[in-house]
Amino acid sequence: MNYNSQSSGGGGGASPKEGTPSSPTFALWTPLGLSHLLVLRTDFLGWPTGEMQAGKPVLYSYFRSSCSWRVRIALALKGIDYEIVPINLIKDGGQQFSEEFQTLNPMKQVPALKIDGITIGQSLAILEYLEETRPIPRLLPQDPQKRAIVRMISDLIASGIQPLQNLSVLKQVGQENQMPWAQKAITSGFNALEKILQSTAGKYCVGDEVSMADVCLAPQVANAERFKVDLSPYPTISHINKALLALEAFQVSHPCRQPDTPAELRT
Repeated sequence: MNYNSQSSGGGGGASPKEGTPSSPTFALWTPLGLSHLLVLRTDFLGWPTGEMQAGKPVLYSYFRSSCSWRVRIALALKGIDYEIVPINLIKDGGQQFSEEFQTLNPMKQVPALKIDGITIGQSLAILEYLEETRPIPRLLPQDPQKRAIVRMISDLIASGIQPLQNLSVLKQVGQENQMPWAQKAITSGFNALEKILQSTAGKYCVGDEVSMADVCLAPQVANAERFKVDLSPYPTISHINKALLALEAFQVSHPCRQPDTPAELRT
């Protein structure tokens, strides 16, 4: 399956450091490549006013959100064509707090996925739904013991590490404490995760097949790198992450290649 490069029109962000282009034109990822272009015409909140193609899943996402990245990875792995609405967690005090978005997700968090006539929040719930309705390729092993291990690792990351260094938490600890707080939270979780992976890993988190655990791992390693966590004590985590980032689905879904990625962060 081939994923082609995404192009973005316009430049600059909505805020000095990060944001969405005011009127982007970008090609969406599809299993067959760049089959169409979507023009997002936005109001001052950055909300699309143009019509989207009917029937496609719509992902509400923020380029840097590790939870959103999990879903983008899964959609890419499963070859699901979708459209994306950027939700800037910084601009305008956080677009997730707008009335429009709260009607989609009362938790005021990304990601949210409109699919099959429903809207699903919480990344693991989205991953489970995709697995149940579009099971090929599998992200949960058929073997019940391996499936339990995959879910355990996924939940360890999604519930035991990422929320402790999330933006909403960091705002509460004060600017000067954010880096050490995040480093401590991630290090504590990685200490446990490294031990688990030493007994479960093959090429990837659980054996040699990509699973939901891997979908959660790579975004969390990116968080660790952003918060300057020393990864040398975690050779298993680092080895798996390197293998994952070589996969095309992880590359096309990467935060540096999203429609709302600021120009200075694009690669």
